Amino acid sequence: MTELTVPSADKNNRREVFGWMMYDWANSAFTTTVIAALFGPYLNALATTATETTNGLLFSLGAYKVTADSFYPLCVSLSVILQVIFLPILGAIADFTHLKKRMMAFFCFLGAIATCLFFFLTTNTVLLGGLLFVVSNLAFGASIVFYNAFLNEITTEDQRDKVSSRGFALGYIGGGLLLALNLALVTLAEKIGITVSMAVRISLLSAGIWWGGFAMFAFKRLKVRQPSEQLPEGERLLTVGFKQLRQTFRELRRLPRTLQYLVAYLFFNDGIQTVIAISAVFLTNELFIANGKSADDAQQFLLGLVLMIQFVAFAGALGFERVARWLGTKQAIIVSLVIWSAVIIYAYLGLHSILQAWIMGAVIALVLGGSQALSRALFSRMIPAGREAAFFGLYEVSERGTSWIGPFVFGSVLAATGSYRQAILSLIALFVIGLVLLLITDTDRAIHEAGNLLPEEVEDQPAIASA
Repeated sequence: MTELTVPSADKNNRREVFGWMMYDWANSAFTTTVIAALFGPYLNALATTATETTNGLLFSLGAYKVTADSFYPLCVSLSVILQVIFLPILGAIADFTHLKKRMMAFFCFLGAIATCLFFFLTTNTVLLGGLLFVVSNLAFGASIVFYNAFLNEITTEDQRDKVSSRGFALGYIGGGLLLALNLALVTLAEKIGITVSMAVRISLLSAGIWWGGFAMFAFKRLKVRQPSEQLPEGERLLTVGFKQLRQTFRELRRLPRTLQYLVAYLFFNDGIQTVIAISAVFLTNELFIANGKSADDAQQFLLGLVLMIQFVAFAGALGFERVARWLGTKQAIIVSLVIWSAVIIYAYLGLHSILQAWIMGAVIALVLGGSQALSRALFSRMIPAGREAAFFGLYEVSERGTSWIGPFVFGSVLAATGSYRQAILSLIALFVIGLVLLLITDTDRAIHEAGNLLPEEVEDQPAIASA
């Protein structure tokens, strides 16, 4: 059935905005329960059991051997490579059709179904588990491209900070709530008469159901708008997707300040993602193994820390939206990056106890949501009208496709020095480079060059749509 379209100027509708924000609540179940907590260790355990008779060898690709321990990282890398290839093309296609909502829904439910199928994995289906993860993670990234692109369609420039921040805040609460329930299930599994393995499988299933189920709030409320450009006669979506991807890169050359901001984001966001990724390893070695304790002793502490960060990040996302109102969006991001840099220095110099780690985790949580939400909102103002999905495709690639830089720097310094503290200190370079590039980027001019208004300029305009 063909969906009715609404005028492109219909913005700031409370019902539609709430529906959009609820998608963050929905898909955060995948990032917390699946990626951050349970799937990697579970797949690794299945692969280890499956390779007991082959000395850990899962399969070989010529001279390249895949072991039980390397299988999950390989799946992560493959899914990221596929995102780098496909996300910009999918974004370019979406801008030429009225199918943005349907494409977002397709990839959402594809990812949710693949996640639900994790429940059926056994030692005999390890390779299928890897394939399902690649599909679910690729689908997750694709749905985010279309989700982010809706931000421009449903809000005016002066509402982006608030809506983006509240979306992130809902995501932290939703993902944190499900993770808390699932960790409780895993912890109490044997007391309630099920195995830990079954508890993990149920938790993974719940993440897929949560993702697909709550996403319905978004799809019932998001409206379909006509694209600003029509598909040229005789063209196919796939071919026009490649052509428009080239056009997007040409547009970026004509928008040098938008490109400069994107490069700045590449560096400082890679720093943020690396700190998040290596925190568990850093804290385990510095606070537990270095003090004669085992890595198993750190597990309960780390799970509690992850939960705390989820809920404190909710307050941080909302708090930094207020900072952006007082100081401006760019200045608020700068403040967050200064705090991130201070956290790195503190981890190098002053972190010696579990209590200090809790405090540091709380500080990270406060700036985590704010830096990410405001970065998205600021970039959304630098995008030419009608090109939202294509530009957000590049935005996602800059986040995911460069995620190897920070881990490479960290690993290289660790290998050269043998010091986790020196390795984490090296990451400050990513924040400093990103901060300097952001400081010298005239974001106001970038917004005007893209044909958009500053938030304060929108406030002087007549209301576009009532709630």
